[in-house]
Amino acid sequence: LSHKQRQLLEVEIKEKALTYGIAHVFPERIDEINILNASIEAMHKAIELLTITPEFILVGGNRFKPYKNIAHECMIKGDGRFLNIAAASVLAKTARDDFMEKLHQEYPQYGWKKNKGYPTTHHRDAIRLHGANKWHRKSFALLPRQIEIAF
Repeated sequence: LSHKQRQLLEVEIKEKALTYGIAHVFPERIDEINILNASIEAMHKAIELLTITPEFILVGGNRFKPYKNIAHECMIKGDGRFLNIAAASVLAKTARDDFMEKLHQEYPQYGWKKNKGYPTTHHRDAIRLHGANKWHRKSFALLPRQIEIAF
């Protein structure tokens, strides 16, 4: 889906969903527990925000840790097969895009408005020139070659 399509779907999902939750896990925590565990933690936080307790959790991907006593199943490529996973994916991406837009306003030199957090050549050049900041994961290889970066 394009950025514009996701934005349109976000409005529709939020209007029609019985409930939804959106949660973030930030770089410091990601560095503590790794990106996979942080993704699962964000899913758990999002479930906590639901106004209806699910009877079953269908997860996009191949990893999840049990949440309370609710049964779950992981579905690889689930967003192409199940509307609830597709909707969750749209909400996750639009929340990420909104957050990246805010980061771009504060740190335009990194190009976060365009790269959405992915390590593009422009972004890596900006890290070389300006260094990393609090929104960069320290556990992630920010540059292809090891160089000293002051956090």
